[in-house]
Amino acid sequence: MKRITVCIISLLSLIILLSGCSQSVESKTDLFQYKNSYVGDNSAVGNIVNELPYNNELKQISLETKKEPYGITLEYKDIDANSGDKEMKETVITNSTFLFALIKNVDWIAFKFPDKEFSVTREKLQDWYNNKLDGFENEQDLKKLIQEHLRSEETVNEFFNQ
Repeated sequence: MKRITVCIISLLSLIILLSGCSQSVESKTDLFQYKNSYVGDNSAVGNIVNELPYNNELKQISLETKKEPYGITLEYKDIDANSGDKEMKETVITNSTFLFALIKNVDWIAFKFPDKEFSVTREKLQDWYNNKLDGFENEQDLKKLIQEHLRSEETVNEFFNQ
């Protein structure tokens, strides 16, 4: 009997310990808590970027806050042409969409990859979407907009050829 009790207590302790280590869906950061942030708020910008695709590959974030137009430069280390041009372009569109939707005064974002560089302005991206990005109030609606526009490789290429 004592052996069974010890096994049950050990098993329950293990279950409690493991359930405490798992990350639930609810504990994921809500990016829209940073809505209406400013480029000058480096912690908000950093927190947003840390939740975006390829955040683990980010080498450096630079903020242009001294004079307008205000901007952000994101430099990545391990994303190169081998990972696919399409993947890089999707990352540029997705990340810039979130940054423009959440950061009130950012006018441009530069993406530096080992083999390529891209620059996106708020105006160019909003024209491509035919939609103002600062009007979005939640992550799901913004992701839906992004996915609708990423469906067609031709549409994506049009954005980069403008």
